[in-house]
Amino acid sequence: MALHIIKLVVGCDTIDDLLAWHKTGEPWVMHTRMTPKRIDEVLDGGSLYRVFKGQVLCRQKILAIDTIGSGAASRCEVTVDPPIIRVAPQPRRAFQGWRYLKPEDAPPDLTETESADLPTDLARQLRELGAW
Repeated sequence: MALHIIKLVVGCDTIDDLLAWHKTGEPWVMHTRMTPKRIDEVLDGGSLYRVFKGQVLCRQKILAIDTIGSGAASRCEVTVDPPIIRVAPQPRRAFQGWRYLKPEDAPPDLTETESADLPTDLARQLRELGAW
C-alpha cells in the first residue's frame, strides 16, 4: 500500500501562487534535508500532500526521491508530477520538515466540478461545520 508525504508550503498562500512559481517549465522538485527511510513505500503510488495556511488543499504524485551529496551536506530531492490534484480541505497544524501520511488519513480527491464550484475558504468552513 502506498505511503504519502505531507509538507507545509512556505512562501505562497494559494494553489494559484504555487502554479505561478512553477511556470518556468522546470521539473517540480521539492527540496528537503532528510531523505525518507521508507522510499519503496512512498514510490509505490505515494503523493506529496501540500498544506497552505493550516489546510491540506492539494497533492501531486511522487515520481522520484533522490539523495544529493553525502555526509552532513546531503540533501533530498523529491520529484513530483506537475499536475495538481485538489483534495477536500483538511485542517493540519504547523510542523517542521515533512511527515509520512497514511492513506487512510489522507483527504479525498475533489472532482473537477467540486474544486471549481466552491472557493477554498468556503469549502474549508463547510467541512469544519460538518456540512460537506
